[in-house]
Amino acid sequence: MRFVQIYMGSGSKWDAHSDVEGNHSHRCRESDKPIAGLLKDLKRRKMLDSTLVVWGGEFGRTPMSESGTGRDHNPYGFTMWLAGGGIKGGVSHGATDEVGLYAVENRVHVNDIHATILDRLGLDHKKLTYLYNGRNERATINGGKVIREVTL
Repeated sequence: MRFVQIYMGSGSKWDAHSDVEGNHSHRCRESDKPIAGLLKDLKRRKMLDSTLVVWGGEFGRTPMSESGTGRDHNPYGFTMWLAGGGIKGGVSHGATDEVGLYAVENRVHVNDIHATILDRLGLDHKKLTYLYNGRNERATINGGKVIREVTL
């Protein structure tokens, strides 16, 4: 299983506490065509089925204004997407409330996302451990289940 990890700038480039429209519009224009090109190229080369692509960030954005032109971090409801690598195409899982502030339907925890990514990479998140401060730990120690609704 291939895993593609691409960073676009530092977090501050997307961290629009002010001028969210100008900031995010610029970043989206910079990233939309290249990510579409990556997906098309992987599909054309018949590599998309064996390559997991994960698109996301650390937070969503609140739907309300912060100081006029910005929006604050929103850990309660945000979007990310996965493609290829054993993920069903065209599936939407979950929804936020009518203003986009809170996840209200098919809520998942970040541990569920980690478990799903690890599962698609052929790893059992319950068995994958790492040594930390002399103890075996796991990324999904406090929970996490594979989101089967999005996997093939």
